[in-house]
Amino acid sequence: MRLPRFHRVPESLPLRLTPRDLEMLRQIDRHRFLHSRQIVAVTPGSGQHVLRRLQRLFHHGYVDRPRAQLHYFSADGSRPLVYALTQAGAQAIAETGRSPRRLDNSNVKQLYLQHTLLVADAMLALEKACHDPLAPQLVPGVELAPAITAAVRPDWKVSVRDRQTTVRVGLVPDGLFVLAPRESSDRVLCFVEADRATMPIRRRSLHQTSVWRKLLAYAACWEKKLPAERYGIERMRVLVVTTTSQRAARLAAVCRELPRGHGLFLFTDIATLRNLPDVFRPVWLDGRGRPAAMWEPPRSPGASTNCET
Repeated sequence: MRLPRFHRVPESLPLRLTPRDLEMLRQIDRHRFLHSRQIVAVTPGSGQHVLRRLQRLFHHGYVDRPRAQLHYFSADGSRPLVYALTQAGAQAIAETGRSPRRLDNSNVKQLYLQHTLLVADAMLALEKACHDPLAPQLVPGVELAPAITAAVRPDWKVSVRDRQTTVRVGLVPDGLFVLAPRESSDRVLCFVEADRATMPIRRRSLHQTSVWRKLLAYAACWEKKLPAERYGIERMRVLVVTTTSQRAARLAAVCRELPRGHGLFLFTDIATLRNLPDVFRPVWLDGRGRPAAMWEPPRSPGASTNCET
């Protein structure tokens, strides 16, 4: 019998959670939303078995299938289902000693869902690349601060200036991790920004959101050394992942207009990031539009620890 996608059907048999089930719940909690293909990619074992367990986890109430994704199935029923954690799923994780986030899935908006999935796509691709023994280790932001508090949460308020206008804006990165070389202590703090090409690149006023304003905000945070003060890591990168290579080139072009901080930024598209086995090659564009690598071996002693300006 084919079970409904968005209505739970109570099962007569109880569900005993396995270690793999709990790992799937933790992955969903960590990224906020994951679709089934992403969950299969990060879960050991048969993909078909993972999909069957996801179905049982849904019908037993451990995960949700947010209704914000319903528009997918009106046009293309082959798209993977998107999952979020429920209260029961959060409780199961809490019983293992971890502190899950507790978020409302009922009022999720379509654009937020799509944006979060793009962030997850980027993070999963980066994590996969770091499985290579020659690559640096990737330390997720949650491991920097397992108990997130206001003192360590990655958000700042900074003043940005463009021409004769100065405004104070908030900056909350979409993702955070640290690249840690396996044979060195020279770590790099990396922020991830997912650009779905819905935000205007520039606007007439700094009071309106734009990619340009976000670039200015990151540059201001770097100049004031706010991330370094919070996390104790001097080197910093902002990885901007967008929808197409053309959009990535446009973002890199506008980044060239920054007065300082070009070396902070790298741009690429999600297809490149997802399909290449080695994202550490020069498959990115830097803040001047030149091919660049995401990570380079540690610099020699005495070299500057900040990114180029």
